[in-house]
Amino acid sequence: MKKIVALPIIAALALGIAACHKSDDAANNADTSADLNAAANDAIADVNDATMNATDNSAAALDNAAATDSNVANTTTAM
Repeated sequence: MKKIVALPIIAALALGIAACHKSDDAANNADTSADLNAAANDAIADVNDATMNATDNSAAALDNAAATDSNVANTTTAM
């Protein structure tokens, strides 16, 4: 009779220990960290490129505006 009661208790304890076993995810965490760092670095590079393009475009727009302004000034004084 004791064996019949003890066997389910032992099985439940074994399953409980197996379910609570800490898995070794250090390698997975390192891979995930490397992927996240690479993605962050790519995003930073993209933002820096976009900033440089915006700066170049705004500088070109200012140059065009200055050229247009000087052309308008030359035509109004020539009249």
